Amino acid sequence: MVNIAVFGASGMIGSRIVDEALSRGHAVTALARDRSRLPHTEGERLTAATADVLDPGDVTAAARGQDVLVSAVGGGDGDGHRKLVEPSARTITEALRHLEEPPRFIMVGGAGSLETALGKQVWDAPGLPEDVLAIMHAHGDALEFLRGVTDVTWTNLSPPAVIEPGERTGTYRTDTHRLVADAQGNSRISAEDYAVALVDEIESPRHLGERFTVGE
Repeated sequence: MVNIAVFGASGMIGSRIVDEALSRGHAVTALARDRSRLPHTEGERLTAATADVLDPGDVTAAARGQDVLVSAVGGGDGDGHRKLVEPSARTITEALRHLEEPPRFIMVGGAGSLETALGKQVWDAPGLPEDVLAIMHAHGDALEFLRGVTDVTWTNLSPPAVIEPGERTGTYRTDTHRLVADAQGNSRISAEDYAVALVDEIESPRHLGERFTVGE
């Protein structure tokens, strides 16, 4: 059994990470700024708590005694991501540095900085709305920050171009820098299978100190 704390546990991705981890017998602490939004009932292996990922004290308290800390936070619109995603990576990293036995840190990333079949990055595609670009670059900034961190064990997991609720198949493909797409160029995964990939990484670490990505 692994002890896992999940920031952003009320969201589409975070809630499914909680569900997947619980289904495998792990102990989970589900964290959100508004505890009433958590879609889970506390039980033998599930604890729910209020915590702000930008509050160093909250992060330290949440991380203490855990094996893995997951950040699945987003910020809604583009400006919300700018204010939350990269700053939360900094806050978490700094808090973990002060723990005698810090947990591993896994961050839900973005697809924007992944390379496409054309040799460019996803965010270079013409016609992307400014709000979408802001979200992509917020995640890109967080990844660049993490790449400079050597004293905390981290992993960043980027989704494909499309991630949405769907079926849990338990199968996926991976890459470390290139967008995972099918022969028709479709790049997608269900939030359920994304959670499978993330919990697989918790149980069998293969991407310590790097980013990887998944897709159908």
